[in-house]
Amino acid sequence: MTTSLLDAPVTGNQTPRIEHLPSDIWRSDGQEAIELAESAGLVLDPWQQYCIHHSLTFRRNGSWAAKEVGLVVSRQNGKGSILEARELAGLFLLDEEMIIHSAHLFDTSLEAFTRILTLIESTPDLDKFVSSHGGSVKRSHGEEGITIYRDGKKRRLRFKTRTKGGGRGLTGDCVICDEAMYLDSPQVAALLPTVSARPNPQIWYTGSAGDENSEHFGRVRSRAIAHSDPRLFFAEWSVDACGDYCSDPCEEGHDATGVPATDHPLTEALVRSYARANPGLGLRISVEHCETERRSMDGEAFKAERLGVGTWPVEGDAWRVIDEESWMNRYDPLSVPQKPLVLAVDVTPDRSRSCIAVAGANGEGLTHVEVTGRDERLDIRPGTAWVVPRLKQLMKEHRITHVVIDRGGQAGMFHDELDAEPGITVLTPTAREYAQGCGWFAGGVRPRRGNSPWIAHINQPQLTTAVAGADKRDLADLWAWDKRTATADISPLVAATLAAWGHHKVATKPRPKPKAAFR
Repeated sequence: MTTSLLDAPVTGNQTPRIEHLPSDIWRSDGQEAIELAESAGLVLDPWQQYCIHHSLTFRRNGSWAAKEVGLVVSRQNGKGSILEARELAGLFLLDEEMIIHSAHLFDTSLEAFTRILTLIESTPDLDKFVSSHGGSVKRSHGEEGITIYRDGKKRRLRFKTRTKGGGRGLTGDCVICDEAMYLDSPQVAALLPTVSARPNPQIWYTGSAGDENSEHFGRVRSRAIAHSDPRLFFAEWSVDACGDYCSDPCEEGHDATGVPATDHPLTEALVRSYARANPGLGLRISVEHCETERRSMDGEAFKAERLGVGTWPVEGDAWRVIDEESWMNRYDPLSVPQKPLVLAVDVTPDRSRSCIAVAGANGEGLTHVEVTGRDERLDIRPGTAWVVPRLKQLMKEHRITHVVIDRGGQAGMFHDELDAEPGITVLTPTAREYAQGCGWFAGGVRPRRGNSPWIAHINQPQLTTAVAGADKRDLADLWAWDKRTATADISPLVAATLAAWGHHKVATKPRPKPKAAFR
């Protein structure tokens, strides 16, 4: 571990990696809320002020510019202070009669209640609204809350633990869903109707990186990334981590090349990643703390908890990249690949399944792709031990000489063994070549106007399901299939894409010029 890097002064990035701002903004009450929080002893960092400024914006008609607010940031960075500032503003500044703070666990809800009550009781100007103006504090289990009277109206802040029925019967002007990565559909059904009768409600979703079950939080995030919702403010602090097709070292400009092994030394790149994903770095947490977590936690857990890299579900229907009509238009039950054939293999990120695909020109000159095998014995099977023997069998039976292996993905484990085999040529695309292959494949299914399609398939269910569930990730001026956000196992699609790329490379390879006759 490099001592100088551990001790070097470093501050987390104060602006988010992913942001989406609401449109039609007229003014913001953010500064007043920041000053109110400071009067209560809650001094906000620049990134916290950024969130308050953009979340408390209004349109000219007096309605919220951001009807929904989403915030993704790793634990211990100070997210709770933002919620405290928002709740203080709701009680003492804004025209809100009911604020509901919900959390996944009772202990988390109780801690949030205790912290804001301490802020109010330690600030005389705020405490008098409770002690001198007929206000009250409820501390009984499940009924925690604060009531004040201001401008002739009762203002209440209630703390609830989310359940299927939690929140029913309440009417909220502001609903805060903390730990939103655990928010499920029954809880949403219980909470969201609480704002339906209010003239100008606002809903907050806050938490750390989500997983495949974070459906509601994931929908909010997807809308932000797509910039499709003018009434949403969203901010995420995270790293743009490498995927399966990045080289080592990464050539695509990502923040972190996955999760280094526990014995990997601390590097400047890692420190930059910590800063990118943790705005509280240098203020509440240290590089040394991040390093301790890296050496103690499971790699995937560390990525989610400290680097903000989630395995988010995909928002929306299937066929996000290639539409169903275009794919089925390429279906030809009589298509058969002809020699020369090229094989390719792909392995899922957890190595639970592997798939072999083949590509070759059919009788019409189109590039035919399919998963090898027949009927119920298709070569998409659990594990990896079967792959190399099956590849060798296929290559011998069909006199295939070329196989495509992506060395940056899990299939890279097969490279050296196959490369050492006589008569086998292993093709290894770079990250850029793979991305070009993805675009070429998609264009072959749904070509641009003026071009003709060049992909053919026989509608194998596994391959069709993979195409339907595929999503893509941007790589500078290109894109590639994204296994993290796909809604299905896309290894058949990835293998088919690699096989098609390899076949195109082999089929278009210039033939050597004949040597001149000896004179």
